[in-house]
Amino acid sequence: MVYTLAATTLTVAAPLACDSPSAQGAEGARASDVLVTGTDEEMLVLEVTAQNKVVVRLPRVEVGQGITTAVAMMIAEELDARLADVDIPLADARTKGNQYTGGSNSVSSLYGPARHLAATARAKLVTAAAQRWHLPARTLRTWNGRVVAPDGRNATFGALTEAAARIRHPAVSDKPKPASRHRVIGRPTNRIDARDIVTGRARFAGDLPAAGAKPTVVARPPTVRGKLVSVDDTAARAMPGVLAIVKTAGTVAVVAESFHYALKARDALRITWAPGPLAPLSDAAIRSRLKAAVPRSSTPPRGSTQVQGEFEFAFVSHAPMEVLTAVADVRADRAEFWFSTQTPMDARDSLAQTVGLPASKVRVHVVRGGGSFGRRLNFDAAIEAALISKAARRPVKLMWTRADDIRHGRMRPASHHRIRASVSGGRVVAFEHLMASVGESFDGKGLAAQGGVTRAAGPLPSDSGLYNFGRVGGNSGGIQLPIPLGAWRSVDSGTMRTAEEVVVDEVARALGKDPVAFRRTTLRSKAVKAVLDKVAAAGHWGRAMPTGTGQGVAVHEEYGSCVACLVEIDATDPKKPRVTKVVMAADVGTCVNPRGLEAQLMGTAMDGISTVLQAGLHIDRGAVREGSFADFRYARQGQAPLRFEAHVMPSHGEPGGAGELGVPAAAGAVANAYARATGTRPRRFPLNF
Repeated sequence: MVYTLAATTLTVAAPLACDSPSAQGAEGARASDVLVTGTDEEMLVLEVTAQNKVVVRLPRVEVGQGITTAVAMMIAEELDARLADVDIPLADARTKGNQYTGGSNSVSSLYGPARHLAATARAKLVTAAAQRWHLPARTLRTWNGRVVAPDGRNATFGALTEAAARIRHPAVSDKPKPASRHRVIGRPTNRIDARDIVTGRARFAGDLPAAGAKPTVVARPPTVRGKLVSVDDTAARAMPGVLAIVKTAGTVAVVAESFHYALKARDALRITWAPGPLAPLSDAAIRSRLKAAVPRSSTPPRGSTQVQGEFEFAFVSHAPMEVLTAVADVRADRAEFWFSTQTPMDARDSLAQTVGLPASKVRVHVVRGGGSFGRRLNFDAAIEAALISKAARRPVKLMWTRADDIRHGRMRPASHHRIRASVSGGRVVAFEHLMASVGESFDGKGLAAQGGVTRAAGPLPSDSGLYNFGRVGGNSGGIQLPIPLGAWRSVDSGTMRTAEEVVVDEVARALGKDPVAFRRTTLRSKAVKAVLDKVAAAGHWGRAMPTGTGQGVAVHEEYGSCVACLVEIDATDPKKPRVTKVVMAADVGTCVNPRGLEAQLMGTAMDGISTVLQAGLHIDRGAVREGSFADFRYARQGQAPLRFEAHVMPSHGEPGGAGELGVPAAAGAVANAYARATGTRPRRFPLNF
């Protein structure tokens, strides 16, 4: 349903993932004819301004995934506007509706509402022009932000917006175009904000001069969740540029005139810390406890032989390029915040509780983020900034350093997997996946409100339902540790499917079959077979490879989409393997921006290379050993594939998810390529850890 909002310019709105608002007189009327005088809290709202700009305030966050570009393309397509005339600012935290960014659902959830909005606006603009020129509306067309008459007369949307706002009954169709008429959707398009990002015009939280906030950093303990015992800040207070030093939430914060001064003063603090609750534990003990927590296996089918393996995955940092930054201005009667968040409504409510104010007195401005991968589902930095601002009685701009986030921020849980494929009569007759993962235990001081991760033991749905493997099942257990966890790109699938695809390769080997041919005969979905065939052909699967090198392949299906990945690796030095080629193919239904999808797939390939080969976090007597990109070895240019190809499968189905889709396939393909190149059976990831 599309509504017209009361305004002097053409402003239309559509409910977004919530119940439609009621409107007097709506019953029996056409949806686009209803005048709503309420707020746009639950709405996706489109406005055509007098300056001929089309503005859609987006209730999602842009963290580098290109969602603003995708939505701008949807609007430009249906409205026949120039892409350059479409602005997609981010909406502040609302009190109603859906502002969650995650689960690879942004494009699929916005595709219908955004196009209906623009189609309705187009119909009203055309009707307004027809009335002005006394022409039949059906004879007019729209082009590049204008309505054009057969005799050449034309008017910009901006010139018609006031009249269009009064149109109740459009004289032409307000339905979205069929796919056959798309000129923007489906065309590879550069990001609308790319130039601003590379020239520095794009504003991130750290760039904002909001509220005159002063640079702030925090001193943190050497161990995870260590406790503050005492602090001597005499020397730090005497240093130049220092404005305030405050103790809050078990840490010590320094507010200064610049981050340089703040960091220097932080390092001058003399602090005594008590070890955190994780201090007795290191990697070996955690791995041992995880292994013991894996549920017991069931009895395999009688007469079957078993192909099985146990797999370990380390903790992994999100490590977005932009470190966590939050601006907070907390006053006695109100509070205002600026930061990048995937969950602004939850953040506002938690912030209100933190500072002791009603939620109605707290405003959260959503700012673009420089990467997330799930990290900005949590709002640790904003909570901390709120406490510091309140204690210091001044606005602050808090920055977590890279070491802060890697050593004290959220991370993907470590996990242990036990997988067994039962083979009989040349096929898999049963497949069982058992696992245990680390869950986060809380200390009763509000950590749960910051988005911790817990896992309940119980049945585990296995994505190996991709294959015709007979009886498929699984179960999960876990251990609870006082360690900050968070959803990491692809969440459980990034580990579960990686391990499963390794076992699928090993089953093929046990049966004497080629891994691609074996998958083709056992995959259930035609779409998955199609993407597998595409990468096998484009990547020249089965070609002769030099000793120490190899190919690997894997597939994945999730979010209403599917993907396949083929990898070539040079492992002549098994301690320094190099992925030399990646070929990926994805079927995501209607692909709004193929260039954006290619970028997403490229990013997931780098995730797979990193987490399978070298990037992980060590726990060493309660402390995270890594503290920068120098030792948290996420892949750099030197580990990037020399050749990358992405193939978008043609489809006119509804859009599926893409942002997280490629991680499991890429990781599985890297692991399988390494296994074939080295003749080994990889079991612990990352391999070189």
